[in-house]
Amino acid sequence: MSNIPTAQGIPIPIGGGADEPIPDKKPEKAKDATGSAPSRFYLKMTAGFWRSLQVVGMSLHYLASPRPPNPSFTKTISSTLSKSKGKFTLHFYVPKGYNEAAKTGKKYPAVVNFHGGGFTLGKPTDDARFARFILNTCDAIFVSVDYRLAPEFPFPIAVDDGADALLYLIRNAADLHIDTAKLATSGFSAGGNIAITSPLRLKAHLKSAQNSPPVPDHTIRAIATWYPITDYTLSRAERRATSIRPDQTLPPTLTTLFDTSYLFPPDLDLADPFLSPNKATDEMLAEGIPPNVVFYTCEWDMLLREGEELAQRLGRPPINKDVRYKMIPGVPHGWDKSPDPLRPAASSEELYLECCNYLKEIFERD
Repeated sequence: MSNIPTAQGIPIPIGGGADEPIPDKKPEKAKDATGSAPSRFYLKMTAGFWRSLQVVGMSLHYLASPRPPNPSFTKTISSTLSKSKGKFTLHFYVPKGYNEAAKTGKKYPAVVNFHGGGFTLGKPTDDARFARFILNTCDAIFVSVDYRLAPEFPFPIAVDDGADALLYLIRNAADLHIDTAKLATSGFSAGGNIAITSPLRLKAHLKSAQNSPPVPDHTIRAIATWYPITDYTLSRAERRATSIRPDQTLPPTLTTLFDTSYLFPPDLDLADPFLSPNKATDEMLAEGIPPNVVFYTCEWDMLLREGEELAQRLGRPPINKDVRYKMIPGVPHGWDKSPDPLRPAASSEELYLECCNYLKEIFERD
């Protein structure tokens, strides 16, 4: 297996940050985690640099055989839940037979996906290799969300966009040939966070909506989350110290960019459940999380412990979700996005297939 950390296909220098001091006090507000953050303009320029590198890395990632599919079509939609109004795009990957659905009347399950990149990098096509397994194994539509990125659009805009994407698909299911009784979310890294928090955000919206247009009946059956970040009340130094290979974790150069970009304004509460689902109440998780959770973590990842903690909590009373949890041995965070043009990352295809077999089983239940 690859032992080179990557961020959305970009090889990252290893070794930095392993000896950084752990703060005496856990961070409570954004300013506690980010300190004296650079200007938003500087963050925007820095993010632009990393985004350009990401294009190169992911281009190499796409070259390995078998080549991943391209989106079949896109839909650009308007935000409705966010205070920061704007538009974002949904990328649709569709299974065989979809173009005849208008004639046959067939409805398909839909998996709504969120890419990784620290809420700062990444594109909706980044998980196209995973999309191939969703199409072929689950016979489902794969909808990858081009949610708005920080630092231009800090928390909670990505989570709001995720919930808005779900709302759009539910309301337009007939035209899109989607079976609203068979929905799931998926995501990687930061996107793994949104895969968890967007159903929570949608549930909160549905509970509080007064005069909103009615939302048709629907069922989100499952979440498939890959190495998500789930608890911002842990400092990066504390996280690295828990890793058995801190030298294999993403360096402060990158994690600081991610955190200072997304965690804004300075008085942002880091225990907000839409930011840190580990801090959500049992009642909120029991009501807002689907009945089935497929949860993957990486052995060398600084996010392993918080992910493991949330997976175990979701499976215990009083939450009682059906959790299928696996820690992937001997790999760092984001190993599956290796920029190797010759072959997919070791074991990534097997694990994608395993995950999709779980989802297929869930979709086929009465």
